[in-house]
Amino acid sequence: MQQSKWALITGSSRGIGRAIALRLAADGYSIIIHAASNLKKAEETKALIEQNGGTARIEMANLCNTDETLDLTRRIGPVDVLVLNASLQYRTPWQDIDTKACQEQLNCNFVSSMLLCQAVVPHMKKNGWGRIITIGSVQEAKPHPDMLIYSASKAAQSNMVHSLSLQLAKDGITVNNVAPGVIATDRNVEALSDEAYAKKVADSIPLGFYGQPDDCAGMISLLCSQEGRYITGQSIYIDGGKSVR
Repeated sequence: MQQSKWALITGSSRGIGRAIALRLAADGYSIIIHAASNLKKAEETKALIEQNGGTARIEMANLCNTDETLDLTRRIGPVDVLVLNASLQYRTPWQDIDTKACQEQLNCNFVSSMLLCQAVVPHMKKNGWGRIITIGSVQEAKPHPDMLIYSASKAAQSNMVHSLSLQLAKDGITVNNVAPGVIATDRNVEALSDEAYAKKVADSIPLGFYGQPDDCAGMISLLCSQEGRYITGQSIYIDGGKSVR
């Protein structure tokens, strides 16, 4: 691995994004850490990478805001690996969803992904090599009734992956979607603090337990490696079997 290869992981100040950033740094990539507003958490991720001999820098942008996303595309420079992990989800009955919440989720979960792909692909094409990976959700297959926009936006992102994988394959660029199930991160703390609900969720997972962020990071590492060179256009579920039921 050349140290000059840069990987941008959106939403990498914590949770799944942080685990991916640490894993790709261990694989030899220089890391662009992205966060919307929590600079302290982003600095923690950067420190963890540097403590292990890696290279990292931080870029801040609220991906719900298209202008901020476009500004980010102008700042990032050459990117060899793009991992689109940042997402936004609101739990709201479908009949109560307002246009503001709808647009924020669509901007963060889909529009920003498209804009960042447009920004990084020219460099990948020039080098004849690149990796684009979206972080989807088991909700592409099993939508939560109170997260209609989130699940729909993740399905749209996955469809974008299928389209781009065909268009970019000839340029040496693979494009894949990794769809986690229930992963134990701070996003889920409040919901899973209800013991009855937590048991119901665990019982819906064939393996019977929640995943950890590192369970996702290993697949990203594979897709970015030489061993993953023949995988493109795929949606890979990391969900303990939940999408099958």
